[in-house]
Amino acid sequence: MENKKAYIRRMNIIAGQINGIKNMIEEERTCNDILIQLAALDRSLKSLGNEIFKEYLSTTFVEEIKKDNLEILENVVDLCNMIK
Repeated sequence: MENKKAYIRRMNIIAGQINGIKNMIEEERTCNDILIQLAALDRSLKSLGNEIFKEYLSTTFVEEIKKDNLEILENVVDLCNMIK
């Protein structure tokens, strides 16, 4: 993984978001406030997933296509279905 440090940094931010949401629940903050933070967490996770998927496409996928391994296409389709 070329961007390992960046991914770990982003995961640490996401972990902070999760802990913040947990604290909000413990403090009995409004559902509105909690839902806003959950939506932000969802966007953070999707963004990270998209970045990792882009890296996969530009590295592993390209390498396998160059090797004429067309089975990798099925893998990409499966991944696309999972990250919708």
